[in-house]
Amino acid sequence: MSETGWLVFIVIGFAAGWLAGQIMKGDGFGIVGDIIVGVLGALFGGFLFSRLGASTEGSLFVSLIVAIIGAVILLFLLRLIEKVLRRG
Repeated sequence: MSETGWLVFIVIGFAAGWLAGQIMKGDGFGIVGDIIVGVLGALFGGFLFSRLGASTEGSLFVSLIVAIIGAVILLFLLRLIEKVLRRG
């Protein structure tokens, strides 16, 4: 991946992480945390959509939507794990 490709991936990851934090009504994890959640969400969303047979390639908009969906699912799972750990 080129330098520009990595930069776009990080920007999409940041945007997806921030938007997922807004959707999930959370405080977020800060800039670095949002980037990490967004990038991991993008990877997870891409994996999930490919397993469902949906194409995730094409426009930046499609990549952003897939990354947001993946980040929302990831945030949901992280918060669920956090709740379980607090109880135990």
